[in-house]
Amino acid sequence: MSCSGKECLGWAARDSSGHLSPYQFSRRAVGSDDVWVKITHCGICYGDVAVPRNKFGDAKYPMVPGHEITGVVKEVGSNVHGFKVGDYVGIGATVNSCQECEWCDISQEVHCTKGVRTFNAVDVDGTIAQGGYSSHYVVHQRFCFKVPDGYPLASAAPLLCAGITVYSPMMRHKMNQPGKSLGVIGIGGLGHMAIKFGKAFGLSITVFSTSESKRDESLNKLGADKFVVSSNAQQMAAQANSLDFIIDTASGDHPLDPYISLLKTNGVLVLVGVPTEAKFSPINLVIGNKTITGSGAGGNKEMQEMLNFCAAHKIYPEIEVIPMEYINEALERLIKRDVKYRLVIDIENSLK
Repeated sequence: MSCSGKECLGWAARDSSGHLSPYQFSRRAVGSDDVWVKITHCGICYGDVAVPRNKFGDAKYPMVPGHEITGVVKEVGSNVHGFKVGDYVGIGATVNSCQECEWCDISQEVHCTKGVRTFNAVDVDGTIAQGGYSSHYVVHQRFCFKVPDGYPLASAAPLLCAGITVYSPMMRHKMNQPGKSLGVIGIGGLGHMAIKFGKAFGLSITVFSTSESKRDESLNKLGADKFVVSSNAQQMAAQANSLDFIIDTASGDHPLDPYISLLKTNGVLVLVGVPTEAKFSPINLVIGNKTITGSGAGGNKEMQEMLNFCAAHKIYPEIEVIPMEYINEALERLIKRDVKYRLVIDIENSLK
């Protein structure tokens, strides 16, 4: 029995207040290259706050957020290979692309200029793509990923955005070399995953936070080797020239020069948070041949590699599972940074 044409139930924002409420809509029919996924879980990303509240000026309402999606395959198109009914799968922040440009050719689809975001974008059939705070999704097979056997779907959801956002630059800048040193700025959804990946790679991890209250969790729960209060000049000075890499996950504006001084010669600082501006003195890069770069989500090949890596090394995000009806309170908690460390919606058991 085909799932095509089945009404989809979701929670949507109707205006820039970002307030979500139940919404019924239709997905596109399952095409020859499509996979129809019954959603079981969806992680909550800060984009689920910013985009519905029109922070980027391109909001399309009604809008169903969510791009950390996991679920079960219920139907596949005639040309689909590698997926079958019953498979556990994930869907990330991109659901289609031109599939023929230079970026698509090297499995960096996330950089395709014709890429389709999971929500608040025009889908291939001309309709507005709606996200994972919903009962099901229809996605091109190229943008559907296998969740390894035995890996919990609730835990897999945050990997589809938070996980790949730190894993991709870590691999690109060769942060997987045992014995090297990594600094992580900020301990949220992204930062805690950087710590977990770093430990699996055999790195020495130093966490930087504005709050002393995060010391115990950073060292004893997440496994970091050192903890530094970034506002303490003495603690910061003690780490000078000690780090090969830094991943900066902080979204609030903060000076970068104090962190650049902590890098060794040829060190790399990667921005994965999105502050409104980045201030630093170029001379601090020139001296020591240091690099500042940015990074978003990764390509499709990296995504599957990361999921497999997490399963093989038993890396699990720290999550709190919530019911769908709690979503507006959950988004407010995210704004207040009252989350340890990723909220995940139990779609399967609470979306009615």
